[in-house]
Amino acid sequence: MKFLDQAKIYIASGAGGNGCISFRREKFIEFGGPNGGDGGRGGDVVAECVDGLNTLIDYRYQQHFKAKTGTHGMGKDRAGGRGADAILKVPVGTQIFDEDNETLLADFTAVGQRVVIAKGGNGGFGNAHFKTSTNQAPRRANPGQPGEERTIWLRLKLIADAGLVGLPNAGKSTLLAAVSAAKPKIADYPFTTLHPQLGVVSVDGREFVLADIPGLIEGASEGAGLGTRFLGHVERCRVLLHLVDGTGEHAGKAYKTVRAELAAYEHDLVDKPEIVALNKIDALSPEDLKQQVARLKRAAKTTPLLLSGVTGKGVPEVLRAVFAVVEGARAAERADLVPEPAGWQP
Repeated sequence: MKFLDQAKIYIASGAGGNGCISFRREKFIEFGGPNGGDGGRGGDVVAECVDGLNTLIDYRYQQHFKAKTGTHGMGKDRAGGRGADAILKVPVGTQIFDEDNETLLADFTAVGQRVVIAKGGNGGFGNAHFKTSTNQAPRRANPGQPGEERTIWLRLKLIADAGLVGLPNAGKSTLLAAVSAAKPKIADYPFTTLHPQLGVVSVDGREFVLADIPGLIEGASEGAGLGTRFLGHVERCRVLLHLVDGTGEHAGKAYKTVRAELAAYEHDLVDKPEIVALNKIDALSPEDLKQQVARLKRAAKTTPLLLSGVTGKGVPEVLRAVFAVVEGARAAERADLVPEPAGWQP
């Protein structure tokens, strides 16, 4: 299945059914009176967050969604039926924007959430509705109200506990494949990873979700390489694991390059908790390793962790450091959700 994280679709809710003009006509009933029923309401366009989806690929092949029109009213005081809704099933992490791609209409963070994106039109009144003591034979009925039409954007932001960032060939996919059951493509050329990958990582009997984001290069905020399109997937992450290639020319410059692109993205990614790790230490001599660690320490202003995604050296320590931040964030969120006891005073 292809990964698709953005789609533009057209939606239209159903129009309401027309009211009916009808009069009761039966043998021996001389003054039957009006009995035209009301029209039914048009169907809504509803977005629903469901389990089992992790991409917007369904909206690659169908871009038009229309709810059903309400049934028209009928004689004998029969009201029309309501039109069927059009259901948009989306994965967790989906955001829905208006046509300007800036106005947020809905943000789905949990399975089961439902939001009405376009309401159906009301049904029209039949002539029985207008019967009064002074107008006992009304010959008027209302038409159904039209539905809403709009173009919307669906944008998926994967929900992961931790996000892997770094330059291309920093070893992000290798690490993800080593610590989870994910099978990302791994090769010795840049931009092997073209789409974000997710993996469930287990450390000390506990689990968290790790996302591998395509690599950034200098000028990514201006569209160089794959640009910053996929950085939206780390906006929801609790911590960033910044991998730096130890076999590169200058670990400090590599670190600063990625940090500059994160800052240019402007979604507070630079303020997220960050763990810096120097990768591929198995391919470095002791002298080169010492030099790269010193460069990275000066640039990041923190002592980097050391690991090798190929041999597994240092990987458990890095995962424990990531999980410590994730667990702290989870505990803080749980504390915010627990109601304060009655009578509690600050």
